[in-house]
Amino acid sequence: VQLVESGGGLVQPGGSLRLSCAASGLLFKFYAMDWYRQAPGKQRELVATISGGGSTNYADSVKGRFTIFRDNAKNTVDLQMNSLKPEDTAVYYCNVATTWGQGTLVTVSE
Repeated sequence: VQLVESGGGLVQPGGSLRLSCAASGLLFKFYAMDWYRQAPGKQRELVATISGGGSTNYADSVKGRFTIFRDNAKNTVDLQMNSLKPEDTAVYYCNVATTWGQGTLVTVSE
């Protein structure tokens, strides 16, 4: 199983970014997919989850601002992040079961 994230970068507060995770080596449509993040000096935390059927759950800190999507035909799971805040700055990781991507850095700053 391999996960490859993309789409991180520097954005101003209030801006938007879309992260993407491409998965390979698994029957993608059967697996729940997660996005986590880890800010400097903090523990890794769950940001959003999407089941194989498309049900979603979000951390309270991102509800109403972030949306998780999946495309079972392309084996991808995206995280649309709007109204970004400095406290969203972190390395964002895609996860399925025990497999992690390499992470992509999101920096929210003036």
